[in-house]
Amino acid sequence: MTADRKAGRPSLAQVAALSGVSVKTASRALGGEPRVAPETRSRVRDAADQLGYRLNGVARELRRGASTSTLVGLLIGDLANPFYSRLAGGLERDLRMRGLQLITASTDEDPEWERRLADALLERRVRGLVIASTATAHAHFAAEHRHGIPFVFVDRPPVELAADTVLLDNHHGARQAGVHLTAAGHRRIGVVGDLSRLSTHRDRLDGFAAAMRVAGVANWADYLVENAHDVAAAEQAVLGLLGRTAPPTALFTMNNRITLGALRALRGHPAPPALVGFDEVDLGDVLGVSVVAHDPEDMGRRAAELLLDRIDGHRGPARQVVIPTRLLARGSGERPPTPAATAGS
Repeated sequence: MTADRKAGRPSLAQVAALSGVSVKTASRALGGEPRVAPETRSRVRDAADQLGYRLNGVARELRRGASTSTLVGLLIGDLANPFYSRLAGGLERDLRMRGLQLITASTDEDPEWERRLADALLERRVRGLVIASTATAHAHFAAEHRHGIPFVFVDRPPVELAADTVLLDNHHGARQAGVHLTAAGHRRIGVVGDLSRLSTHRDRLDGFAAAMRVAGVANWADYLVENAHDVAAAEQAVLGLLGRTAPPTALFTMNNRITLGALRALRGHPAPPALVGFDEVDLGDVLGVSVVAHDPEDMGRRAAELLLDRIDGHRGPARQVVIPTRLLARGSGERPPTPAATAGS
């Protein structure tokens, strides 16, 4: 007996008939209930595999009276970005220990798509949502939040919504980069940033600007390029800076994808400018790339702690956790400007 594909998905009744048991016994066997003989359980599972039948987990939990599932949603900007994959790893490991499963989806930094994904997950009664949001307002989540669905925002804070948040110390990290480069004698520093509407970009820019004020570099914004959101755009931005009559003697790249674009642009350069990037990059230690580093996995773990605390009933005010940053000097950020490059600057 095989399932008729034209008839749609196989039913539990078909599984029961194929395995020679009642529908109730088939349901118990597939649901993992203990009062089913091992031989019967094995026969029912074999029948389900043969037919391609799977239990509807959400429906089953709702029938049991649960208002939510064992699923937790994670919305991030880019699945290919190592920062987000490490964050998801730290989050998923802690959730797994509590019997929760993580579903990850990419928003592609599109606010409208982010909202549609969030709505779809909430319709499926997820236990909670962790969001690295690209949107500029989050009041539309207020009703779900009041009904007890916990939200944790990571990397970027919520706007118009009081929710738990885990952030990087973006201001301090970017200020460290600026101080490091000016201490080496740099005054013309090319700054290549992400989408200007993102809070991470603004915070890092504010931190870098603070370092420039202390160093007395008044015209630093003349070498600022924003909205270089991917590797290709960052490469072109850096090539444009290097092509100026008075090119920068140093670069500050404001996230890992931008740093990769800068490294592409600097290939074969006879006297590359100094470079400090924000975020670790793959093989950064091998390539000698100086970076403002942090621990994305710790961000994921801390987000899991906040979320699980809310699931367990904590009803206190919104909390904020800040993950520290540190500058790793590996060589690229320690190159001083040449006398010819600083002449007339």
